[in-house]
Amino acid sequence: MFYSSRYKWMTYREAATARTAIGCGLIHHGILKGSCIGLYFINRPEWIIADHACSAYSLISVPLYDTLGPDAVKYIINHAELKAVFCVPQTLNPLLSILSEIPSVRLIVVVGGMENEVPSLPSSTGIQIVTYSRLLNQGRSYLQPFCQPKPDDIATICYTSGTTGTPKGVVLTHGNLIANAAGFSLAVKFNPTDVYISYLPLAHIFERFNQINLAHYGVAVGFYQGDNMRLMDDLASLRPTLFCSVPRLYNRIYAGILNAVKESGTLKERLFNAAYNSKKQAIMNGKSPSPIWDRLVFNKIKARLGGRVRFMASGASPLSPDVMDFLKICFGGHIIEGYGMTETSCVISCMDEGDILSGHVGSPNPACEIKLVDVPEMNYTSDDQPYPRGEICVRGPIVFQGYYKDEMQTREVLDEDGWLHTGDIGLWHTGGRLKIIDRKKNIFKLAQGEYIAPEKIENVYAKCKFIAQCFIYGDSLNSSLVAIVSVDQDALKAWASSQGIKYKDLEQLCNDPRARAAVQAEMDAVGRDAQLRGFEFAKSVTLVLEPFTMENGLLTPTFKIKRAQAKAYFAKAISNMYVELTTSDSSHVK
Repeated sequence: MFYSSRYKWMTYREAATARTAIGCGLIHHGILKGSCIGLYFINRPEWIIADHACSAYSLISVPLYDTLGPDAVKYIINHAELKAVFCVPQTLNPLLSILSEIPSVRLIVVVGGMENEVPSLPSSTGIQIVTYSRLLNQGRSYLQPFCQPKPDDIATICYTSGTTGTPKGVVLTHGNLIANAAGFSLAVKFNPTDVYISYLPLAHIFERFNQINLAHYGVAVGFYQGDNMRLMDDLASLRPTLFCSVPRLYNRIYAGILNAVKESGTLKERLFNAAYNSKKQAIMNGKSPSPIWDRLVFNKIKARLGGRVRFMASGASPLSPDVMDFLKICFGGHIIEGYGMTETSCVISCMDEGDILSGHVGSPNPACEIKLVDVPEMNYTSDDQPYPRGEICVRGPIVFQGYYKDEMQTREVLDEDGWLHTGDIGLWHTGGRLKIIDRKKNIFKLAQGEYIAPEKIENVYAKCKFIAQCFIYGDSLNSSLVAIVSVDQDALKAWASSQGIKYKDLEQLCNDPRARAAVQAEMDAVGRDAQLRGFEFAKSVTLVLEPFTMENGLLTPTFKIKRAQAKAYFAKAISNMYVELTTSDSSHVK
């Protein structure tokens, strides 16, 4: 097995020794069984070691991350009553700035910090700050037997944005996590000669679940440098055999390759198209493609991920069938798409090996049951033809215990028979394949996995002087939001006059790129004032004169936007905006 000299490796035995020392170091500092321990840094070996230390000594790991909002870290520390927090120098300062507001914390462990750079706090604070290496040495001098957890003991509390408001703590037991990994292992198998690159956020269940599986099979795990802009360098150096990602990155790879092909010249473009179509035809017919195409065309594309990837997985949100087929043809190997959520310890279903059909999320994880429940108000029922449709509900040992200290929200999703109501609408396709087709509520996911509450954003943009009404649209195949704006005609006329812009009629003015840019700029300013997060900003806008009314079918009697009808009504404008955004994105990807 080839390992890059740029990577420094430690064996599983060395990692296990460090795991024991870190666990004993925490006990040495008076951290008791059942305490919650925060992990506040990006992917690196110490994250995994600290997490396993928590498991070995019956402590509960709680990932911390900034993207839930400005006050989320403080909220989670207090809500879970963390006793210790592992951080890095970059996240130490934010912790120090809120010390007086996080009274439960007794110990802060700085990973990668130098002894002389770590501040000491007055004893009156009751908080100690130590480096990771010092904790390691303290643990080695204070070795204790494992305090092994039971299956029903809590392993982790994963906080998720999910909806608007404060983060929710998803309580997962050791039994939950092991059941999911065991079920997945019946469908997908790895081995100790495999190499995996860890760059997906460990604070999210997708990468946590991956790490459990990798440890089970003894896979070599290399960590990225921490900079997404250098990920391609890390891939070239590590040359992994396993690669997991989310649709947003796969979409960029897809757009980048197609753009490079278009710019390569007529002859090379024809060669690529011939190779692509020939290989696609062979795959669809269940035959082995000619190896000549890999040698001539696809090996150069495979080299972008290091050249050795044999397994690729996509999760977090749906992958476009076009992109899935493209990955199968260009990269070969075993490529799957899965469906899951934090509340089910990750995988609910995934594609079976050898399945050539795209556009679905496969068959159920053997560790759970799935049923579809009628949603008559959305016209989804089990009697639908040609396929039964309904809300996806999941039951089994993978389903979480509830939201931490939140019985009300727990009861909203977990019924008395143990079924988790996901809020996703699915259909049963041929061969027991599950396909996601809708959301029961208005909340939806973008391609990168972030949840969006459109009404909240529309209410923010309503403050914009140009906007009479606003419809925010996004879906899980795209990473950006777009907006349909019914304009305030007087405000638009006044702006045009101030700019000296001549126009035949207001419709022409709405289509003027300068007007679109002005409205977009005003929306951006209003969004910044309201502290919208980056992915909550509309990245493109279409201006329309027609108001949303009950008469044109776009409003309910209570003046709420009918989202399904608005999506259909403005389908062409929405499509055009995403084409513009895709063109803009692909021109920046090489």
